[in-house]
Amino acid sequence: MSNLSEYFPILLFLLVGIALGVGPQVTGFVLGPNRPGVAKNSPYECGFDAFGDARMKFDVRYYLVAILFILFDLEVAFLIPWAVSVREVGFVGFSEVMVFIAILVVGLVYAWKKGALDWE
Repeated sequence: MSNLSEYFPILLFLLVGIALGVGPQVTGFVLGPNRPGVAKNSPYECGFDAFGDARMKFDVRYYLVAILFILFDLEVAFLIPWAVSVREVGFVGFSEVMVFIAILVVGLVYAWKKGALDWE
């Protein structure tokens, strides 16, 4: 039985996590007002009735720009640990990060020259 007492913090963590995730939803459902009406239940999109097909095609460039943003945004996140420890890594760490940034710049220039960032 003593071995099970070591798992109590994990059980407590799970219970608190579930309570924090489910509790506000249940509280809102129980205490929140429920006054459906014609206007409230009508379909809308940006304040007016929906039009067109929900499965309309988007230009591929929209997705390409989104992927490029995520890619370069995540790469910048890799610079944070280096910036925190820049004094400890010395010149070798500095030169490695400069190579990393140069690779990013080459990728950005390539995407730019290919027209991936153009909105026409």
